[in-house]
Amino acid sequence: MDSRPKKLAEKYGVSGSTLRNYEAKGLIPPAERSSNGYRMYTERHEAYLACIQAMAPAFGMEVTCEVMHCIGRNELDDALWIVRDREVMLHREKGSLDQLVRELKSYSEGSRAHDFNPYFSIHEVSRRTGVPKSAIRYWEQSGLFTAMRDPDNDYRLYNEVHLFKIRMIQVLQSSVYSEETVYLKQSIAGLELENIEHAMKLIERIQAYLHKTIKLQMRALYFLYRLIKDYC
Repeated sequence: MDSRPKKLAEKYGVSGSTLRNYEAKGLIPPAERSSNGYRMYTERHEAYLACIQAMAPAFGMEVTCEVMHCIGRNELDDALWIVRDREVMLHREKGSLDQLVRELKSYSEGSRAHDFNPYFSIHEVSRRTGVPKSAIRYWEQSGLFTAMRDPDNDYRLYNEVHLFKIRMIQVLQSSVYSEETVYLKQSIAGLELENIEHAMKLIERIQAYLHKTIKLQMRALYFLYRLIKDYC
């Protein structure tokens, strides 16, 4: 079955220029040409396009491009390990979020007291959270939180609220950019940790986002496996 660009583009809700762009960037194989020079796309091209559209919301376009280039070079094992790395990362982020839930519950049940007085340097925050200092500074510049300043030397000072927010942002660090992730990060910025109920509701929304992401990843893997099995 051969399709003209317009027909294939309409089926997948993209423009003809997007198809040509995918072809130029090596994301789909070069199109066949009809006797009069028009591009003609086959079922193989359709499988590539379906895979791209399934992978982009699950893994992001950067990872999708990397995977499709591996497939184009017949580096199929490398393509699979790239997506597996992202799956492992998502699982690790879920574990971090589960730990935050346990800590919040200990606050709400009174087994762990609120103590926002101790202050930490950016080096100590980086050590405790595993977040690079450059990322902490960038998130602060983005308005996700505001560090206090030591009146003696103007160094940044952080307390438990900052640490909690940084750990929440860290859960979303590898998330695919979307309106939803922007909203979640803005919600973290406005979070008052003293309001346990508010914090728990926010964590529940982040949990729902992670659950949705793993479903998207599973769907993407189906299309990726089908592409490799049938056309590579």
